Amino acid sequence: MSAIAADLSPLVYLQLIAEPLRWQLLDELGRSDRRVGELCELVGKPQSLVSYHLRELRSGDLVSARQSSADGRDTYYQANIVRFAEGLSAVGTALHPAVRLTCLEVDAPAVVRGRKPRVLFLCTGNSTRSQMAEALLTRRTRGAITARSGGSHPKALHPNAVRAMAERGIDISAHRSKHFDRFIRERFDRVITLCDKVREICPDFPGQPMTTHWSIADPAVDSSDVGYYAFVRTADEIETRIELLIAQLTSDKHKEWRDS
Repeated sequence: MSAIAADLSPLVYLQLIAEPLRWQLLDELGRSDRRVGELCELVGKPQSLVSYHLRELRSGDLVSARQSSADGRDTYYQANIVRFAEGLSAVGTALHPAVRLTCLEVDAPAVVRGRKPRVLFLCTGNSTRSQMAEALLTRRTRGAITARSGGSHPKALHPNAVRAMAERGIDISAHRSKHFDRFIRERFDRVITLCDKVREICPDFPGQPMTTHWSIADPAVDSSDVGYYAFVRTADEIETRIELLIAQLTSDKHKEWRDS
């Protein structure tokens, strides 16, 4: 039984996600981490109402929050898509043992045809988070999706980032940090910021790529964890998000074929 099902009955869980505004908030947060003010603009509702429904979603572990590293007075919210899937699966099983939700394993090299999608990951130093994301996406898709990374103030790769990737069988020791200006004339399908500070200064790229924000704390300065474990936890979070990103990108390609 999932963590959600252990805390909520199937009926209560369905009631939680069936409320139209909560569903709309989950939909928006499934695309990008957002601040409350941004969500208010997107759904066209007052902050008091949006904040109330975010609290309800947090009570069901469907949404989590993280203090912004750019402005400590701000909070970024993100959708816990994996928990959402676990909850739906638990609801189906509670209705009948034959009703089970399974996640489709996407083979990106087999799905992506024609021009390869291009993704750019950005953070401040290009020393940990964006490097991890680039390496994980490249490895997971075997190069079927082109991944690049850069930073606003590049600095040398952190040795703990190299170690965390090595334990996943990925060698990034020869990677070099790059300033994001290096890519300013290149076209990408998606630009993903992994740092709240960089999100505020992210430049415009040609072709109007979709922009996404992953609010991930810098493991080198995160006070909630110390030492190497913070890097392992960061790599775990990025790896989960990469799997969700691949599903989105391959779904986008399917839509292109269907509409062409």
